[in-house]
Amino acid sequence: MTSVVAKQLPTDLGKVANGAPVPADRSSDFSFSFSLTHNIEDVEAIWRKLEKQGIQSPGQSCDFIKLWTRTRNIAPRNQFYVVGYVAGTPVALLPLHRKSVKGVRLFTWFPGANVGAYAPLVDIGALKHMSPMQRRQLWQGMAKSLPPADLIYLRSVPMETGDSGGLFDELGTLQPFETLYRSQYASWEECDRLQRSKSRRKHDRQQGERLEALGDVDFEEVRAGSETGSIVDTMFRQRSARFKAMGIRDTFVIEGLVDFYQHAARPDSGVDVRLHVLRLDREIVAVRYNVVCRDTMYCLISSMSEDPRIQGGSPGKQCLLRVMKAVFDGEIGVFDMGAGFTDEKRHWCNVQVPLCQHYVPLSARGAMVLATHQWVQRTKGRIKANKAMMRALRRPIQLFNRIFCGVDDAS
Repeated sequence: MTSVVAKQLPTDLGKVANGAPVPADRSSDFSFSFSLTHNIEDVEAIWRKLEKQGIQSPGQSCDFIKLWTRTRNIAPRNQFYVVGYVAGTPVALLPLHRKSVKGVRLFTWFPGANVGAYAPLVDIGALKHMSPMQRRQLWQGMAKSLPPADLIYLRSVPMETGDSGGLFDELGTLQPFETLYRSQYASWEECDRLQRSKSRRKHDRQQGERLEALGDVDFEEVRAGSETGSIVDTMFRQRSARFKAMGIRDTFVIEGLVDFYQHAARPDSGVDVRLHVLRLDREIVAVRYNVVCRDTMYCLISSMSEDPRIQGGSPGKQCLLRVMKAVFDGEIGVFDMGAGFTDEKRHWCNVQVPLCQHYVPLSARGAMVLATHQWVQRTKGRIKANKAMMRALRRPIQLFNRIFCGVDDAS
């Protein structure tokens, strides 16, 4: 096996000038080097080159993260972009946000839970040709390039990247998390044939007829323009009403996220946002907020009117039915519906991608937090799998959220 040496780099950013790579070992033919910068522009060319190999979510999009850091006013000192090189060629990029959560110094993804999946930007071919030991040394070297902290916490990393699995297995300690659900079809005809039974078509038709009996139904895809602002406002009002009825905290409002999604839907954002809108007598009754990256559409947010008069027509389901037709009749090959199981994903999704949490403890406190967080995740998983326990806990949780709805819990 070729010898690979990776040494710890100085954590003082002043010693890593302008994101230039610092050699780890020039004596080896297969050597790693690493660079670290606060400035996303320093790594933009590398990012876009790696992005062309394929991404798993908008959270890996350079334009999406540039907009996120700008609209969320994330200070440059808390932005970290670590690049790993092999023989001077970039093979991996970690974009990380430094936070302090309840006294724990943490490096993590920028958008948090607002996108279904995340992963490092990588040269897939280069990582596939590495041994597990070499990949471990790559990730360890990138982690050591960061300044002192307690933990690197990377949520929702797919176990597979494209047609490759296991590329991130050596990235810290893994904890199985959730499942990502996608629809992938060559055409609407294929989707319709494989996902809808005769009885299902009949049911969809009956719901559509009930909705059409209430007025004129119109569906359209709206791209960035003057109309998007009011549509996004309506979508968030509908979501807030739904959250309130269910006793759930409205994190979009509490965490001030609405402004980001408004900016992303503007023509100059660099993000390809497409809104699917269902109207009844010109009034918006359902919205889906999507981001397109290459041939994949990612549904990030959906909403539906709470008007009881129209619930018999299932505007949310009718909107999604039209979305699926529009998506697979067009240039989109994959429709990503995010993580976590729902009825609509059961109805439409034919691809499931397991996700993992990745933890890299950087201190004794980080190791303790890792053990605690893993226990919490396992406990949550057992509760979700037990319907009786879920029913027993639902009311107390709703009561808690109603009482503390305005309290922001960063954890």
